[in-house]
Amino acid sequence: MVQERPPRREPLTRTTVLHAAVAMADEAGTGVPSMRNLADRLGVKAMALYHHFRNKDVLLDHMIDLVFSEVELPPEGVDWQVAMRRRAVSMRGALIRHPWAIGLMDSRTNPGHATLRHHDAVIGRLRSEGFSIAGAAHAFSVLDSYIYGFTLQELSLPFESPAGLEGVAGSILEELPGDEFPHLAEMIVERGGRPGYAYTEEFDVGLDLILDGLRRQRESWP
Repeated sequence: MVQERPPRREPLTRTTVLHAAVAMADEAGTGVPSMRNLADRLGVKAMALYHHFRNKDVLLDHMIDLVFSEVELPPEGVDWQVAMRRRAVSMRGALIRHPWAIGLMDSRTNPGHATLRHHDAVIGRLRSEGFSIAGAAHAFSVLDSYIYGFTLQELSLPFESPAGLEGVAGSILEELPGDEFPHLAEMIVERGGRPGYAYTEEFDVGLDLILDGLRRQRESWP
């Protein structure tokens, strides 16, 4: 016998549907859940969802917009490099919370208000600091490529803490023929196997290199 879905007691709203879809995607680590599974989660029939989002693609547009709404805009009143750093750190945090969004952040052809506001704010801050249109495009591209790429790599690593990294590094080192791979062995001992070393430190180092390079190149772009 098919079990009846318990009736939903609270009114179904657009916000409720959106947040449930994001929560399901976060749990699964993938993109938009099926409308049927989403309806089951909410305790409604699938057709009820289409009153709020006419199809899955529209729902995905809003899911991505919600992720962008969580990212701090580059603040005014501070050095532009500090502002871009804060925005980068905030973006990485949002992507860690919503790993399914990494490959989708700039894929939408109907971006929402939060997405547009975010992009406009980043471009505007770069332009106000002397970047040409081309320079702002270069800066935006390299920063986001780095943020997305680092976060994707970070989420793929087989450890989640310094202690976990130390354990993995130790296991690899035990099986590694050091005379054949001396440079790798040295790296593992000095970095990966060092107590308290966190791989996330590398994000800050790479970001410094990029921001310093942008500062030096800023006036050379037409």
